[in-house]
Amino acid sequence: MRPFEYVRADDATAAVARVSADPQAEYLAGGTTELDLVLKDGVVEPGRLVDVTRLPLRGITLAEDTLRVGALVTMEELAADATMSERVPFVREALLAGASPQLRNMATIGGNLLQRTRCRYFRDSTVMACNKRAPGSGCAAVRGPARMHAILGASEHCIALHASDLCVPLIALDTVVDIQGVDGSRSVPLTQFYVLPGERPDIENVLQHGELITQIRIPLPPGGTRSGYLKLRDRASYEFALTSAAAALLIEDGTIVRARLALGGVGTMPWRALEAEEILHGASATGLTFRAAAQAALDDPFTVAGTAFKVELAKRTIIRILHTVSGVRP
Repeated sequence: MRPFEYVRADDATAAVARVSADPQAEYLAGGTTELDLVLKDGVVEPGRLVDVTRLPLRGITLAEDTLRVGALVTMEELAADATMSERVPFVREALLAGASPQLRNMATIGGNLLQRTRCRYFRDSTVMACNKRAPGSGCAAVRGPARMHAILGASEHCIALHASDLCVPLIALDTVVDIQGVDGSRSVPLTQFYVLPGERPDIENVLQHGELITQIRIPLPPGGTRSGYLKLRDRASYEFALTSAAAALLIEDGTIVRARLALGGVGTMPWRALEAEEILHGASATGLTFRAAAQAALDDPFTVAGTAFKVELAKRTIIRILHTVSGVRP
């Protein structure tokens, strides 16, 4: 680990200006990912860490069916919010499935959106072939053991998985990310926030250097919407998803009038299953419909030897959560 400077920021504008002006500077909030990368794994070597935990970016407010969540709200604070339980319970379920209580009390919502992959090859600095760390070096995961890797949005350039549980229901809800930069503020839908690896897996999202997430805005679904989050993993406690699915359905007289579906554990980014939503919308809530939606969601996977099992597992995850949320018996 190389030495770095630690700075505590008291003003958002000054913090943004400071990080934007220094290519070696990065933000520090809860630190549950950043400190691992810097102090333990040694794959990120910032020259300066700017602590933003004192900035006024907290609070959860409800206005006109939109929940505004400050970037420094912790996972535990959001999980405890009454609106979560009443209107979007699958967000709360994803939060509680995503980490231990100790981590949930430290990890921030803004940081969760920006968490780095758990790919063993990315986090091992002795592995030379990692396009995410060293563009153009190759992808060791494509030819090595790769059970915890992506099958959607992946290619021979990178199969690193986006591990967030929270982002799965958030992307299903059309959440919007508010961002502050040196040239002002902007808002980006979460569906457009992440970038497919392509030939540059090191570019993971649309943030410019120095831009700071200030809050997220979660549009709440219509009354009567039922939702659920299902996470399949190797063990019941504190483990990343093999596959997961977040579903929200509004059903009237047996017909699905509104459907939202997103997947985790399978994508290089939180994966919105738009093709599956098209099949669900306006269709009868039946097992046949659910199977067709699952097939559409996994229509074109990129698999290697270690990840091929995820295709069928993800389909079964989708079918199961749709049955659970709809109340239709298998």
